[in-house]
Amino acid sequence: MNLNNPEDFPKLDTQNMLGEISGLPEQLQKAWQEASGFSLSDKKEVKRVLIAGMGGSAIGADLLKAYTAPLRTVPLEVHRGYGLPAWAAGSCTLVITSSHSGNTEETLSALEAGLMRDCSLLAVTTGGRIANLAREHGVDLWQFDHHGQPRAAVGYSFALLLNVLFRLGYIPDPTKEIQDAVGTMISQREKLAPELLDHQNPAKRLAGQLIDRWVSVFGADLLAPVARRWKGQISEVAKAWGQYEDLPEADHNTLAGVVNPEGVLGKIVALFLKGSHNHPRNQKRIDLTRKNFMLEGISTDLIEAAGSSRLAQMWSLIQFGDYTAYYLAMAYDVDPTPVAAIENLKREL
Repeated sequence: MNLNNPEDFPKLDTQNMLGEISGLPEQLQKAWQEASGFSLSDKKEVKRVLIAGMGGSAIGADLLKAYTAPLRTVPLEVHRGYGLPAWAAGSCTLVITSSHSGNTEETLSALEAGLMRDCSLLAVTTGGRIANLAREHGVDLWQFDHHGQPRAAVGYSFALLLNVLFRLGYIPDPTKEIQDAVGTMISQREKLAPELLDHQNPAKRLAGQLIDRWVSVFGADLLAPVARRWKGQISEVAKAWGQYEDLPEADHNTLAGVVNPEGVLGKIVALFLKGSHNHPRNQKRIDLTRKNFMLEGISTDLIEAAGSSRLAQMWSLIQFGDYTAYYLAMAYDVDPTPVAAIENLKREL
């Protein structure tokens, strides 16, 4: 599909994923406001936090972990998988199960394990079996309303968890940064709108560069989970192969892998996410790593964050990546919402 014909997008985008992406600033703001209305029981004994989730629900926890790392007074881990690690036991461990549908089997098993081990518990979901189990056992339940794909509810999966940490006194009040992030995204949205032609729209332009490419997204510090978000959106929205890499770790292994196989390397494009809040050494690493890739003949691009605050830079790049994945889906002539392969696997399981 021609990206300069947005009037044709609805022919592919049958469930209006574009509307979900365009509404991300308002969703983030709404989720933060709604969170204050949920009840939260006393959790004075808690000394550590584990967030269990998968896919679009887990990415909110990854973003939370990275954003709160220099602010948080308790350790926090993200758990993708069945059950719980051995250390997660007793009321001193707060287990938050984050599942959009409430039926994610891995996350449900984490809640069941948390109940057996007498952990402090909180369930964040739109409903399903997790909501029912939480009600049955008197577990704190934050049930929000969102009808769509889990990946399209990232504002909820981040802001609700952020509010938990704030209300428990583990981080300072982030309200000002939330407002800054929302304002930055609203401003940036005008530059990424479908009505703009590709030479005016950086997300369309980047999507054009990604066609028929193996996409690898690099991020450091605050932006490492944003790189993971980009990978997820490229795969789920555009139905295209992608991967993500963390810096500085990638400079201790991936950087050496630019020799073989020659036939594949020529199809790679490495995208580097960068912001002013990156550690100074990582800012230099981003530039040098990109330079080394280019010298080896690998295509690269640099995407710089908008906004001044840490949260604004994180969310401006999330928004940019979501639009890019959407335009790539349009270029590939695929519906950006359904994920048939994932649903088929769930049925087979």
